[in-house]
Amino acid sequence: MTVAANTTPVPDRVPLRRALLSVFDKTGVVDLARALHERGVELVSTGGTHRALTEAGLPVKDVGELTGFPEIMDGRVKTLHPLVHGGLLGIRDDATHAEAMRAHGIAAIDLLVVNLYPFNETRRSGAPFATILENIDIGGPAMIRAGAKNHSYVSVLTDPADYAALLDELDRNGGETTLRARRRWAGAAFAQTAAYDAAVSAWFAEGEEGAPKRLAVAGVSAGQLRYGENPHQRASFYLDGTQRFGVATARQVQGKELSYNNINDTDAAFELVAEFDPERTAAVAIIKHANPCGVAEGASLIDAYGRALACDPVSAFGGIVALNRRLDAVSARAITEVFTEVIIAPDADEEAIQIVAAKRNLRLLLTGGLPDPRTGGTVIRSVAGGFLAQTRDNGVVDDLELRVVTKRQPTAAEMADLRFAFRIAKHVKSNAIVYAKDLATVGIGAGQMSRVDSARIAARKAEDAAKAAGGTPLTHGSAVASDAFFPFADGLLSAVEAGATAVIQPGGSMRDNEVIAAADENDIAMVFTGMRHFRH
Repeated sequence: MTVAANTTPVPDRVPLRRALLSVFDKTGVVDLARALHERGVELVSTGGTHRALTEAGLPVKDVGELTGFPEIMDGRVKTLHPLVHGGLLGIRDDATHAEAMRAHGIAAIDLLVVNLYPFNETRRSGAPFATILENIDIGGPAMIRAGAKNHSYVSVLTDPADYAALLDELDRNGGETTLRARRRWAGAAFAQTAAYDAAVSAWFAEGEEGAPKRLAVAGVSAGQLRYGENPHQRASFYLDGTQRFGVATARQVQGKELSYNNINDTDAAFELVAEFDPERTAAVAIIKHANPCGVAEGASLIDAYGRALACDPVSAFGGIVALNRRLDAVSARAITEVFTEVIIAPDADEEAIQIVAAKRNLRLLLTGGLPDPRTGGTVIRSVAGGFLAQTRDNGVVDDLELRVVTKRQPTAAEMADLRFAFRIAKHVKSNAIVYAKDLATVGIGAGQMSRVDSARIAARKAEDAAKAAGGTPLTHGSAVASDAFFPFADGLLSAVEAGATAVIQPGGSMRDNEVIAAADENDIAMVFTGMRHFRH
């Protein structure tokens, strides 16, 4: 069954005579109400908003005076009333609606100013279940949807940033609003309630086993980007409200506007470097096209940066540099000697900021913290006709039960490098092979259709870096990590040819015994993790 459309002509301009203001975030609401009063608008309000306006000396009617019914149930029921919703939903130029409004004493509401209980903020605060539940707004979304549906007559504002635009609209149009403005605000209002409901449904879904039948995804625009992956593609950046430390929380101190590719690559870099506890070690990751081209631990950031850069200095040109500690002046000076697109760090010394400032186009992002690699969350990717959703890969090698499957046990140094290499392999596009020595990458093979090719490419890159530095490839005596099992022994043998002496891999192949035998024949130590880290 469908509801017949109302064919009453829609007016372009509507005079603003009565406003209902009911906001949790009271930023700017007193100034807005004063400006409306000065323009002859009658003010109606609720609860805390009513108190704020009264204390400011403004003539404002409590919604209870409008409805003849007091707030009840601790404020849960105050605006859910026909005299409120009729004032929002009534089609003023429809004879039937107009008669109903006259018969029941329903006064038209021309402006609705509402923002909602802070559900997301309460949820993130770690508040108990009952407190989070109480911060699910009911009356606010109901009014917003009612007013936005009837935007032919009602202006709905849900964001304090729109208050100035409303006043400008009234001044330009003799105290009236235009249909174009009302329609724009209505679209923003429905987006607001949709995002709010998405956050609430996501909270409930956290306690469910398996996938929820319906998954709502919402975000708040952080701005339109110049273009997408390529100049002919449009793109925007949206914040999901989770406040995970990274590009979304970062303060851009300086540099050009971030591009779509910058944001994607910078996120990959920062998630990788966050695998390293800053209390334990300094770590630097250099990323190009979402893949690491050099990662290292060190006693200091400058030490880690130098060794990360040495892995593949050619690819590092024009890359992203991510740090797990506060950027210092010495490190800033070294990083700015190489053309770099973005530096991202939890924080920076003032001297370091001044050094980076000499490179006007270099973006410096300070996030305020590191994301926790062990936390979950949902990762979404679009496909034709839908999207895929999965939990974040929050497996950490330190938490895994490692199993030595070869006759030879790895040495302590080899085991440290194995853990390091497997930590990196998690962040390399599959098929991934990572060679490491002395807690630094010395060769990385990414995104190949064959694991053998990844092993060979990583070894070749190590040879190229060695030639440029005038030394021997550091893959000799290295540890090697594979993000997934070796389906055949050939991938392992390629690593042996490159000089690796220890291997870490998930295991689980039908031919594990053949691969183990090949490792034993070559006196290679091999460790199984039991966890795969595909990254597509």
